[in-house]
Amino acid sequence: MKNKLVLIALIILTISQISCSTQKNKRVIPPLSVQLWSVKDQIKIDYKGTLKKLSAMGFSGVEFANEFGPFKNKPEDLQQYLSSLNLQASGAHVSFKALNEENFKKTVSFYQKLGVDSLIIGWDKRSWHPEGVKEVVILLNKIAKKLAPYNMKTGFHNHDHEFNSFNNSTYWDYIAQNTSQNVILQLDVGWVVYAGKDPVEYVKRYPGRTITTHYKSRIPEAMKTDHKKLPIIGQDSADWSSLLKANSTIGGTKWIVVEQEEYPNNLSSLEAVALSKKGLDAYINNL
Repeated sequence: MKNKLVLIALIILTISQISCSTQKNKRVIPPLSVQLWSVKDQIKIDYKGTLKKLSAMGFSGVEFANEFGPFKNKPEDLQQYLSSLNLQASGAHVSFKALNEENFKKTVSFYQKLGVDSLIIGWDKRSWHPEGVKEVVILLNKIAKKLAPYNMKTGFHNHDHEFNSFNNSTYWDYIAQNTSQNVILQLDVGWVVYAGKDPVEYVKRYPGRTITTHYKSRIPEAMKTDHKKLPIIGQDSADWSSLLKANSTIGGTKWIVVEQEEYPNNLSSLEAVALSKKGLDAYINNL
């Protein structure tokens, strides 16, 4: 009888451990957001309706790209509307100009009311210029210090040019190695793959820095003749499973941000986003 009780206890313990392990694995996957540039056509036509559709797809957040529709001067109202849809603001793309001496306080105030704590520089052509990249680094470090008292961070978003060769490495490596640890390296997976680099390697190279990561599919030029490959997550060649694991365990990633810039086979922007979301969900469910 005693042995039987011990056996039952061991079985219960094993089941409990499996259950806890499963729940833990689910918890480590960051929530999914969507960059609103993905639906830039629809958002201008029907701002509130588009947000509602994105929420219905199962997204937990949105990343802004300087389009606010009827809420242009009403960040608090927009925050309330997001909340009504069970959405959060995962971040925003801004320019260096928006964070210069003249505009800093106004920009910070607006995004604080909206609930944004990550202001990412989405584009600056100096970032792939031998002298310009040094200016970018100085600005990022300066802005990071200014934002710290507001519990906000800045960061930089790559395109393919940042992976051009520079100083026996790349411009992206120069930015990463010369900015403070609290500057977000928002890796755009699509552009990394397009540039012929491995996004998983870059997450691992700079642990804890990919606080937000853009999950975008982009087909490299060499593979565009393969018509079975499409710029849709799950219908491309990227190793999304390995990336999810790297983001969850090494990157310090708090948000995975789906971005859709191409709409193959005459898909609407919302249809393409929905397909990429579905493809990403499949990878997450199979981890």
